[in-house]
Amino acid sequence: MTLSPCTCDGPQAVLPAERGWPLHGTEASRQIEQAALAGAAPRALMARAGLGVARLALAVAPGARSIWIAAGPGNNGGDGLVAARHLHVAGCAVRVSLLGEPDRLPADARQALAQAQQAGVAIENGLGEGDAKADLAIDALLGLGSHRAPQGALAEAVRRLNAGRATVLAVDLPTGLCADSGQRLGDGAPGSAVVAAHTLSLLTLKPGLFTAAGRDHAGRVWFDDLGLGSPSQPATAHLVGADSLQSLLPARTHAQHKGSFGDLLVLGGAPGMGGAAMLAARAALTAGAGRVYLARLDGDDRPDPLRPEIMPRRLATALAPELLSRSTVVCGCGGGDAVRALLPDLLRHAGRLVLDADALNAMAADAALRLALQARAARGQPSVLTPHPLEAARLLRIDTAQMQAQRLQHAQALAEQLQVTLVLKGSGSVIATPGQLPWINSSGNARLGSGGSGDVLAGWLGGLWSQGLANQGREVAAATVWLHGRAAEGGDLRLPLRAADLIETMASTLAALPPSAD
Repeated sequence: MTLSPCTCDGPQAVLPAERGWPLHGTEASRQIEQAALAGAAPRALMARAGLGVARLALAVAPGARSIWIAAGPGNNGGDGLVAARHLHVAGCAVRVSLLGEPDRLPADARQALAQAQQAGVAIENGLGEGDAKADLAIDALLGLGSHRAPQGALAEAVRRLNAGRATVLAVDLPTGLCADSGQRLGDGAPGSAVVAAHTLSLLTLKPGLFTAAGRDHAGRVWFDDLGLGSPSQPATAHLVGADSLQSLLPARTHAQHKGSFGDLLVLGGAPGMGGAAMLAARAALTAGAGRVYLARLDGDDRPDPLRPEIMPRRLATALAPELLSRSTVVCGCGGGDAVRALLPDLLRHAGRLVLDADALNAMAADAALRLALQARAARGQPSVLTPHPLEAARLLRIDTAQMQAQRLQHAQALAEQLQVTLVLKGSGSVIATPGQLPWINSSGNARLGSGGSGDVLAGWLGGLWSQGLANQGREVAAATVWLHGRAAEGGDLRLPLRAADLIETMASTLAALPPSAD
């Protein structure tokens, strides 16, 4: 099966992301689309989009004998009709279910319908039985303009797409998924949005494909710029790729020594939670910190039997202003309630500060601590916070559902409010910094949902940051989150990645990356 040549580059894989990508939300994407339509010949964009869908369909399901296309009442459906014609001409058995009145379709989609009919494509009004024996199903129901969950026949089409045995390819974004937030539209029920194996995003990449429920619904994300190149509109967000780390961490020179890579202090490990602080310290050491100190809140100052390089310190010694001021401090890992008493000194004296877990809960409950955190930025003392959604919601004084419903906006708001770099963990972790575009991490999976994974992230971030890289912490946070996620991608998705193993996996993942071209 072959398709006619096209002047555009055609679909290209986005994930796994080896480089960063600009992301454009609904409003920016609409403006880009309007500008493109104004500068293109009639129906040219839909022709390119449909051809791109057909090309990707043959690439992801080369052995498909029967293809079902669920086409909606707008231009997304028109893209599906163009794809249907190309696939029919290429020799595929194609059946289209048209869920819209033919005479009420947009002009370009009406033309696409007429051309598909003229080519002999089997088209049925309504759902019919087109999905019954399909090897590949194409979701061309609803596109960028959707604001509510699919209803009626469209909802039934979503159900059939999810229930069938066919591989599902979504056009632009899965029907029922919000392009901006990655949330399912409507009440958010799992069955209310298409679960695709592949999604071909057209003209722009949408943030919602990469965060919240987006990854689970979009599957593998592809992109087709329809031959138009870089969008004219500023990006809404940025997708973090492998280049975030490669460009940040140069090879070490012969003359460098342990003092060249900074001091790192971990404060945490209340009674019963000493392992969390040990994981953070081990991660910092592996990430490259020159000297790593560990002060445990349970009073245990014995050397780490697995990593005797980590230097234990009594709490009173660790809180000395001189040590704090020259160190990157990681605080909160397994800290319990006891960590609250340490925070005033840390907020005042720590040179660079990473706050996680119980330190964040203490911050959320104490307005004076929040003010002290804000004051650090005014003194030129940078801070990075690494909350999961519940911790972030407490800090912003909203509930977790609200936080998850608008991850980018709320992460940015919290970063601005506290004057910090914020890592909102979760599917598609968000890195937000005051006055900067939010970044969405492209790597990772549910294998990271294991006890201690966050302690490893905080410790590695601190260990990387201690080496004098990217003083404000934003680039270090993005690079660490990306590496943390990539380390989870090589194993069995049915099993968690245990935190102690995660440290070594991150190291081997880093070692396998090609060096920066700089």
